[in-house]
Amino acid sequence: MGSVERIKAVAHRLLKARHAGYQLVVVVSAMSGETDRLLSLAKGISAHAHGRELDVLLATGEQVTIALLCLALETFGCPARSYLASQVKISTDSAYNKARILSIDSGPICEALQAGKVVVVAGFQGIDVEGNITTLGRGGSDTTAVALAAALKAEECQIYTDVDGVYTTDPKIVPEARRLDQVTYEEMLEMASLGAKVLQIRAVEFASKYGVPVRVLSSFGEGAGTLIKPEDNTMEQVQISGVTANRDEAKFTLVGVPDKPGIASAILGPIAQCNIEVDMIVQNIGSDGTTDFTFTVHRNDYERTMGILKDVASQMNPRQIEGDNKIAKISVIGVGMRSHAGIAAQMFGALAAEGINIRMISTSEIKISVVVDEKYLELAVRTLHSAFGLEQGPQISAPLERSR
Repeated sequence: MGSVERIKAVAHRLLKARHAGYQLVVVVSAMSGETDRLLSLAKGISAHAHGRELDVLLATGEQVTIALLCLALETFGCPARSYLASQVKISTDSAYNKARILSIDSGPICEALQAGKVVVVAGFQGIDVEGNITTLGRGGSDTTAVALAAALKAEECQIYTDVDGVYTTDPKIVPEARRLDQVTYEEMLEMASLGAKVLQIRAVEFASKYGVPVRVLSSFGEGAGTLIKPEDNTMEQVQISGVTANRDEAKFTLVGVPDKPGIASAILGPIAQCNIEVDMIVQNIGSDGTTDFTFTVHRNDYERTMGILKDVASQMNPRQIEGDNKIAKISVIGVGMRSHAGIAAQMFGALAAEGINIRMISTSEIKISVVVDEKYLELAVRTLHSAFGLEQGPQISAPLERSR
């Protein structure tokens, strides 16, 4: 479906909802492929394009879409009004390319709704305290939508995307993957952070913080989608809800750094100052006064992180700095893990049976993640999806005991 046809299809769907009596606030992203096209233009000028000017460029994609959607609605006789982030005061910090929303002025939107208009807001963008344009990172339109739903106290935030819900794993890897009817905020937060591309992680954080029910639906067809909501007594305590995979990882190890207080801060402090997010961290216990320190970052930050570590190395003299950007993180997630023992043993046993070596392990109350060589990504996902019987329906564990 072309971009214009898709915009007309969205407009028709909005008209149906409006005729059903709903007041509509629509948050849109750039047309398919537009952000990649703009990034390509920027990379053609500078291979390391980032910062303020990149945000100025990328924010134009949403401006085009909101104008076209309003034109389509008005052509069908529906009054509509488009808004940029600066017009509805979506205030953010100044972390260009991955800014965080601080506040929203919902006044202009409420006025337009009272005037009987459909409100169309540009997602993905905001403005900082100095009036500079900022963007929220890939998938940032999801965060804009959930944040607006929270500010307007909406009954539900519906996210229309190219899939019809949240699946037990990526159907491209495992065709037998099932669509989940509902998941908890906690599970979705883990899934989003561990490789599921359905929603941006900050969108889920907003939904959880403000109690906004979020429904993931298909842009191309009808269906109930997947409802993301708070955990409650009526929800089945599934052992494992899903398996995620993330190949956007890079691993670093500083071999033989001094084993003394402050070493972790000395390594990670300069990385944090460059706004690079660190994920998994493992520090071994040495026997000769030294230790090995291992951590992972996003693969896009591999070169920058390596440069920082080479500067840091002059202060602590590691025997070696090892970097590997051909790894993948595989995770199993489920709220039922709290009340069901043996998940880790079952996971590790299944991987071992396929000869998949585990490089790092990280756990939380409802997830277990492992780092493996990237070449094993699809095999690991298929193995774990089958090992936990996810294609057959939920395996239910005992209900949780709750305090009164």
